[in-house]
Amino acid sequence: MKHAIIIGATSGIGMEVAKKLLDEGWRIGIAGRREPELKRLQTSAPERISVQALDITREDAPERLLELIEQTGGMDLFFLSSGIGKQNMELLPDTELRTIETNASGFTRMVTVAFRYFREQNRGHLAVITSVAGTKGLGAAPAYSATKRFQSTYLDALAQLAHMQKLNIRFTDIRPGFVATALLNDPKGYPMLMKPERVAAQVVRALNRHKRVAIIDRRYAILVFFWRLIPSRIWERMNIR
Repeated sequence: MKHAIIIGATSGIGMEVAKKLLDEGWRIGIAGRREPELKRLQTSAPERISVQALDITREDAPERLLELIEQTGGMDLFFLSSGIGKQNMELLPDTELRTIETNASGFTRMVTVAFRYFREQNRGHLAVITSVAGTKGLGAAPAYSATKRFQSTYLDALAQLAHMQKLNIRFTDIRPGFVATALLNDPKGYPMLMKPERVAAQVVRALNRHKRVAIIDRRYAILVFFWRLIPSRIWERMNIR
């Protein structure tokens, strides 16, 4: 039986990916800040789900992650879905710094533990939900787009490090567009909004195919292709919200 650890499984993409993996016969360990939500999911398959309350911004998060891995019986897949972000054109410092603390510092705290674990057993699959927002700097959400670029670049660096150290570790950078989750908690209407269940199905397909980068879905893949062609001097004059 394969073992997966899912961080950020209390709702949204993380929860739906957990359900999909259960359907495929995985044994999973799920973590997040809201323990009642984790335990509610655990009732669906108590013999195959371990639970750990965990906040990736806290210093005890690595210790709690290792405890969850032990409870689960090991780890073949590490899947990080925790993240925050919102539009902040006023550049409120608390919003920007809280985003950086979660998406950069918390992300680093978790993936370094997972990498070292996989290095010790010389195998594993490390996957992270980043975002198409990391493709370009978005004026409406500076910290969010910057931290998502950070995550993708960090994964690039880890993939190179694994190759340098001749480690059998796979990496998947999952870049969805707008998804109808609690992350989009403002009344703004978002284009090409996707349901978490649909996104999760594509995420699990990408994991099974060992894709290095997976843009979810095809519409966003086309969008990102054209984004990359826009010169910086033109991009900076575009009004994107």
